Amino acid sequence: MSLTMVDETLNKTSQRAFEIDFLNIGGYSVRVGIVPGNRHKTPILLFNGIATSFEFAQPFAQALDDVTLITFDIPGVGGSPTPLMPPRFPQLSFLTEQLLDELNLGQVNVLGYSWGGALAQQFTYDHPQRVKQLILAATTMGMVAIPGLPMELFKLLKPGILFGSLKKMSIQQAAGCQWVIPQQGPRGFWYQLITGWGWTSAYWLRKIKTKTLLLAGDHDLMVPSINLKVMQQLMPNAQFRSISGDHFFMVTQPRACARMIGEFCEYF
Repeated sequence: MSLTMVDETLNKTSQRAFEIDFLNIGGYSVRVGIVPGNRHKTPILLFNGIATSFEFAQPFAQALDDVTLITFDIPGVGGSPTPLMPPRFPQLSFLTEQLLDELNLGQVNVLGYSWGGALAQQFTYDHPQRVKQLILAATTMGMVAIPGLPMELFKLLKPGILFGSLKKMSIQQAAGCQWVIPQQGPRGFWYQLITGWGWTSAYWLRKIKTKTLLLAGDHDLMVPSINLKVMQQLMPNAQFRSISGDHFFMVTQPRACARMIGEFCEYF
């Protein structure tokens, strides 16, 4: 399955398409994607996984129906130019607050997937008043994480291998998977690894009192669900739920994922 086939399928199947813009925020040029929805429902702000442009979220965005989804390409990934130096999570957290200010948004529901789950934790810790509810999916507390299988983790260092592992999915499921090949080249990808190096939320995670959903794939070999179960014990207002699928359940199970999150956020 070629990237051209994926792009064509994405164009044919997308009903809720991203409105794309570039914003200059905090010294960065940031590619922002918004799927508009019901203005009476709290928007979802999505932090993506490593090497992930926001096209990754297209199947999930469609499954959300009428909920506004906001996301952006981390500097150096997707369509956001690579900076001279890799930003750390606190810098990206501050950038995110500036983004919400630029979009005239107050509170949002925050969804952090995989690598983006670390940024979601940092943002919620730094700016709790901006987060109504928090969803952490397939993620960890950082450097103290219980690791997955070595061969699965190796795929994260080789995005091309990671893309190959997804070829068994149907074309419709894979419609958002061009994100696994960084469009800005390898430097932005390695910057993301550097961003997370040495970072952990273990020291302050218990201070996050925001209502939180911890979502894990029951066959996730990259991020074992035990990581989220440990986080549940530390967080005072967190609940754990398991979903059928591996590390990529947001792509392979977008409707089931959207339903769980919708119930948690009381969208219906």
